[in-house]
Amino acid sequence: MALFSRRKNSPPADVPDEGIEPGEQPVDPEREGGNSPAEADAPQAPAVGISVSSFRGMGAGAGAPTAAPVSGADDPGEGASAPEGAPAAAAASGSAAPDAPRRLPPRRPVPAEAPEPTSTVPGLRDNTLLVQALAGLSSKPTGPELMNVVRQLLQGHLFLRVQGDARELLSAGKSLPLSVAAVGDDRYVLAYSGGAALQASVRADGDVKTSAMGQPVLAVLRHVLSGDFAGLILDNNSAPARAVLPTAVLQRAVDDADEALRIKTLLSAPRTDATASEVVLAMTEAPLWVAVQRTQEGGPFGVAETRTAEGERYLEVFSHPLESVALNRGDAAAPIPPARLATALARDPQLTGVLVNPAGPWIRLSRADLAPLLALAE
Repeated sequence: MALFSRRKNSPPADVPDEGIEPGEQPVDPEREGGNSPAEADAPQAPAVGISVSSFRGMGAGAGAPTAAPVSGADDPGEGASAPEGAPAAAAASGSAAPDAPRRLPPRRPVPAEAPEPTSTVPGLRDNTLLVQALAGLSSKPTGPELMNVVRQLLQGHLFLRVQGDARELLSAGKSLPLSVAAVGDDRYVLAYSGGAALQASVRADGDVKTSAMGQPVLAVLRHVLSGDFAGLILDNNSAPARAVLPTAVLQRAVDDADEALRIKTLLSAPRTDATASEVVLAMTEAPLWVAVQRTQEGGPFGVAETRTAEGERYLEVFSHPLESVALNRGDAAAPIPPARLATALARDPQLTGVLVNPAGPWIRLSRADLAPLLALAE
């Protein structure tokens, strides 16, 4: 399968061209408005028949397909829910502290860890984060709701329906006939978040001679983007918990993503004693973003941080722009190279650490945790 080509994206007008330095100016946390640059109107999930396309698999590293017939937070440790402080901003190094920024009402606590894995159909492990995001869609999904689905899509795996036994077809060297929806002249790849959505699909079309094949999500997205498809439909027969994602949205999401989705994958997995160090190691190499707003019309940019009731200050860092969009504060996401982030932290010893992906799953990292990143300071 040919990989899709990466295109250079032009930053939105309200993102600084040369990047920003955390600690420059306060963020106005009550500023409203502003649309995500990734937002795009998606058509409602169509009620359509199923056709198939031939396909030979999605590349190495995906593992053997799971051929399964488809038939009709507790507190994990310190900080189990996101701190309730509003975003604030660090004072610029060597300058007087700015006026205290206005504060938002407390955010609804968000679990630090992903939900426990479930298997609605024995042998098929659901993508629980994606299942939850789809369950949160209204009957007429809003842009932020769909963007939340896309951000939770960027981890784990998806299921594809195959006509026949996927394992036998692959063993025989045959192509896999995957389910595709035709809407007029457009074709959409059909994918599923878990066993319940697969069962709903089988009940809808009555075709029990199918199997489910699990594949890494990036492999599925690259298949969609490299083919003649209009987009991806998730859980088509599970309304309202279904979504149509056009290729333009998927392309932008993939373009901005780490090629291995390292940070999101680590935060979505069960936590271990090594999770913090593994996330920090990924942060030294993966693309990172911070949330910014202009402090006033035409003024400089401020960088968002979270302050706890105890006065601890955590700079908010994101593994993907959509993680910032999910907070729905009207911020813009600005890329920040790991070395620049390290330099900003080194220059402001009053920062306690960083809060990664505060919309969840999230993790707090102290300065001690961040030692490998701080070593990159310029």
